[in-house]
Amino acid sequence: MLFTIIIVLVVALVIIAVIVNAVQQHKERLAALKRAEFSKLRSLLEDTEDILLNAANVPITKGIVQMLLKRIVVTLKAMLELEPASKELKKRISETEARLNDSASGDMTVESLTMPDNDKQIISMIQGIKKLRTILRAEHARGNIDTQTVVQEDRRLEMLQLRINVESQIKRGNQARAGNMLGSARQCYEKALTTLSNCAHADDYVTTRKSEVMTILEDIATELKEGNLRDRQKKAEQENNDLDVLFAPKRKW
Repeated sequence: MLFTIIIVLVVALVIIAVIVNAVQQHKERLAALKRAEFSKLRSLLEDTEDILLNAANVPITKGIVQMLLKRIVVTLKAMLELEPASKELKKRISETEARLNDSASGDMTVESLTMPDNDKQIISMIQGIKKLRTILRAEHARGNIDTQTVVQEDRRLEMLQLRINVESQIKRGNQARAGNMLGSARQCYEKALTTLSNCAHADDYVTTRKSEVMTILEDIATELKEGNLRDRQKKAEQENNDLDVLFAPKRKW
């Protein structure tokens, strides 16, 4: 009888150990999933905040600012569900909601565009615009922004991206032309012209800049033609001088 009780107790202990181990593993899996989800949300939050901070470099409208602030609030609330005791998250939610209310009453549109001084900054601006367009479509898919606003904002960002590309090429072309590197300058202006010609939504900027670039390319073609003519004349003069030297009467010493 005692032996049977011992066996039963041992089996019970084994079962309890298995159950406890299973429960522990389940808790660990949940904790791992929680950490992964929190990390994903934090990365999303940081990307959104970075784009909002770069608003001074990449002109964005009040509607885009509000969309980004709402995205931050939603992300922070999702993080708070995973960390309910976090006072920092609660504070940030309150601060962001206050900013959201302030942005609704004021015009935060920045339409001016200042071109950076180096290519690294230009690339950063273009990457920021591309990321912003991706967020715009993602928020539309979630129903956080209406279709009309998405179409308007995406087109504006597309034109802004085009302007940055065109202005950077023209700037390089101007620098090459100033250095008398007409071949390199022509390549830059031709790239700018191709970008402008491929634009599906031509506005005043596209029309004006396209006309200006075409005029510059015509001027460069004329300068290159004149330069080639001068080179041929110089070469012909040199050849004549060589012939004169060759057939000149030889002096007797």
